[in-house]
Amino acid sequence: MPAQRSERCPGERPLFSIIQAAGWPIWPLILCSIAALAIIIERFMSLRAARIAPPTLLDEVITLTRSGLPAPDVVDKLHDSSVLGTVLAAGIRAAATDARGDEAQLRNAFENAGRLAAHRLERYLSLLGTIASAAPLLGLLGTVVGMIEIFGAQSPTTGSNPEQLAHGISVALYNTAFGLIVAIPALVTWRHFRSLVDGYVLQMEQAAERLLPHLLPRGRR
Repeated sequence: MPAQRSERCPGERPLFSIIQAAGWPIWPLILCSIAALAIIIERFMSLRAARIAPPTLLDEVITLTRSGLPAPDVVDKLHDSSVLGTVLAAGIRAAATDARGDEAQLRNAFENAGRLAAHRLERYLSLLGTIASAAPLLGLLGTVVGMIEIFGAQSPTTGSNPEQLAHGISVALYNTAFGLIVAIPALVTWRHFRSLVDGYVLQMEQAAERLLPHLLPRGRR
């Protein structure tokens, strides 16, 4: 009945009601949450060990190089297999183009490929870290906007406006809570991905050191 308009309609969604109560400051937080979720899913899919550093790849490459440098097509397949394969293939190609077997040149090839691989692993992590830092500040912005509305509801002549006062409190509290809801998972996953990338980079450095002696001429090993 019309007298019962305060009751929630059956088709009304509680989440939409919260967004309405939080006001316009919550929209930047919603955009940040969507971006953070997309980055987290993409990084979880991309930073799997099978795509970065397969456990048996280094041993297989060392076995191939014991009898000589692999054929170019084999090196191309190695390059396309994983991120670690890209680094190892760069060293093999450097050894194939340098008949003297200069160790410094091989190390330089590994280092250049390693830097490119590290940059590839760190993709989107800076954005995720920025979201983790900015979300509480956006929530604080919503809190300030809500407090402004609360103080604006006070009038020396007519007193306080209960409806405007309630709306200001909703804006302040909802934005504070949503800012923390976005920031905490973003910060946790950012730290997890940073640790994962650091571990992969160290693993690639160790793999390059193990492969390097096998790429030098036999007289210099």
